[in-house]
Amino acid sequence: MLNYFFEGLQTYHFLQNALVTAVVIGIVSGVVGCFIILRGMSLMGDAISHAVLPGVAISYLLGINFYIGAIAFGLFASILITFIHSNSVIKSDTAIGITFSAFLALGVILIGIANSSTDLFHILFGNVLAVQDLDKWITIIVSGVVLLVVWLFYRQFLLTSFDPSMAKAFGMKVNAYHYLLMILLTLVAVTAMQTVGTILIVAMLITPAATAFLYTKRLHTMIFLSAFIGGLSAALGLMIGYVYNIAAGSSIVLTSALFFAISFIFSPKQPLWSKLKQRKEN
Repeated sequence: MLNYFFEGLQTYHFLQNALVTAVVIGIVSGVVGCFIILRGMSLMGDAISHAVLPGVAISYLLGINFYIGAIAFGLFASILITFIHSNSVIKSDTAIGITFSAFLALGVILIGIANSSTDLFHILFGNVLAVQDLDKWITIIVSGVVLLVVWLFYRQFLLTSFDPSMAKAFGMKVNAYHYLLMILLTLVAVTAMQTVGTILIVAMLITPAATAFLYTKRLHTMIFLSAFIGGLSAALGLMIGYVYNIAAGSSIVLTSALFFAISFIFSPKQPLWSKLKQRKEN
């Protein structure tokens, strides 16, 4: 299997593009995902990943790059969700559910109007093997910007994620950093569309970070471990998808889920592992 994949990697340029793009997305998704799960915003990641769908359809209708429409609608969805939650008695999960379903329904309607089912199917479920040079470089540049912002504002994200009240006491603009994180989440969701599709983006955001969380209590360690798991899952998933001719995006997600399942059983932080050790000692 390894020989077949590496031979293809040396021969086919599209496979080289796919590997680079998938690994980059796996890394940046793992980094941003850490802040998402620590803030209890997993549903927000799911909502934004689906909210970009109308923007993609409108981009096709207007004949512009889909990144433009997707980013615009992703940011609009995050702002709308926060506005509803902040200005009503509606809880955040309810606001997410309303916005998510409305944007998804709008996207389905616009897909029919756009009459471009093949391309939009790839947006829904991903087609990393069809990534072009331009898409690869856009992914690298956008991911680089996201990682740079995380590095520059690491302390602010750390404090606002663990103790928003203390952050406010220190004079930090908690809402501003919340919106900044939403921008980063939207950028990651848009760049990940070609790899795993809008349906599975949330898995790449949550699963590597959740796996890393099982091993450490330190955020910086969790970030590096999550990025490593995300990149490794992307590489192995792509290899399995290519060799066995199955959907690469789904293969990447299942590989990531397998790492989580193994960690769930054997992580030192897990009660299950403690019970297994006690039984072995007894």
